[in-house]
Amino acid sequence: MRLTTYNVEWFATLFDQNDALILDSTRSSRFDVTRAEQATALATVFQALDSDAVLVVEAPDTGRGQSTIRALEHFANWADVRARRAVIGFANDTQQEIALLYDPDVLHARHVPHSHPGAPQFDGVFELDLDVDELVDQVRFSKPPLELEVTAGNGRKLNVIGAHLKSKAPHGARTDEDVMRISIANRRKQLAQAIWLRRRVAWLLEQGHDLLVMGDLNDGPGLDEYEALFGRSSVEIIMGDELFDPHAQILCQPRPSGLPATARFFDRDHNRFFGALLDYAMISPGLRGLNPEWRIWHPFDDAEIYADVALRTALLQASDHFPVTLDLEIN
Repeated sequence: MRLTTYNVEWFATLFDQNDALILDSTRSSRFDVTRAEQATALATVFQALDSDAVLVVEAPDTGRGQSTIRALEHFANWADVRARRAVIGFANDTQQEIALLYDPDVLHARHVPHSHPGAPQFDGVFELDLDVDELVDQVRFSKPPLELEVTAGNGRKLNVIGAHLKSKAPHGARTDEDVMRISIANRRKQLAQAIWLRRRVAWLLEQGHDLLVMGDLNDGPGLDEYEALFGRSSVEIIMGDELFDPHAQILCQPRPSGLPATARFFDRDHNRFFGALLDYAMISPGLRGLNPEWRIWHPFDDAEIYADVALRTALLQASDHFPVTLDLEIN
C-alpha cells in the first residue's frame, strides 16, 4: 500500500464556484504558473505517484456552495488517477482544507473524530499552560486535523491523522520587533497545537491502534532560534518516543548532514531558493514491521526524478512542496 502526503499550494484557486477545474492562461496562485499549467502538472504528479491514498494538504475549499469532495473527485476523474474517492473532516474558513483522496477498490476511509479527557475534538478549544509564563492558552486549530479510520482490503485497520499545523512565518511583520513578536506568538500557538495532537497520539497508542500521522507540520528540530525558548520542536513533541519518520530522525541527530527537504521556497531578499523539511509520515511501532519505505519526491535530490524531465518540471510547477510517499506491505 502506498500512502502519500502532499501539500498542494493554493489548490482551491484552480476551481470555479461549481468545483470545476479552471484550465485557462490566467496566473494561478503559484508564481509565474498558469492555472492550466498547474493543473496539468498536478495530474502528471498524481499519475506518477500512483498512490492508494493521498492526504491533500491545502485541498480545495468547502463553503459558500463549494465542496472539497466534489472538487477533488472532479480533479481525480480529469487526471485519470486511481485515488478518486474523497473524504474530509471538519471544514475550516481558510480555503485550505485537509482531505484524503483514495482508491475505493483498495481501501475504505471514513472520518472518525475522537475526544477524551485532556484532548477534545479537533474542532473544539484546548486550554493549556505552556509553563513559560503565567498565561493559559486557549487554542483552536485554524485547520482541524483530519482523523480517519482506514481499512485495507485484507481488513487491517489504520488510524490516520492528517495535520497542517500553524505556520511560524511572521506574516505582516514590518519591523524587527514585529518579526520577533509575531514569530514567538506563532510558535507558541504551534507548540500548543502539537501538544494537543500529541495527547491524541498517546491515547490512540494506549488503545493499541496502528497509527500514521501525516501532513505539513511547518516545523522540524533546529529550524529557528525561537525553538530554544520552548525547549523542543513541534515535530519532536508529536513523535515522542513511539512514532518514527526517518527524515525527522536525521534532523534530531547532533550534527545532521545531507539534510532532506520536502519544500522549496524563494528568498526575495537574497535572490535564491532554499529548502525545508516540513512534511512527514510518522508511523507507530506496529507498522515498522511492514517493511516501510519512505521517499521524498524532490526534483533535484532524487536522481531518478531529476532524470525524468517531464516529472521534474511538473513537480516544480505543481506546488512549493513535494510529495512524501510511504509504502507498507499491506494487501
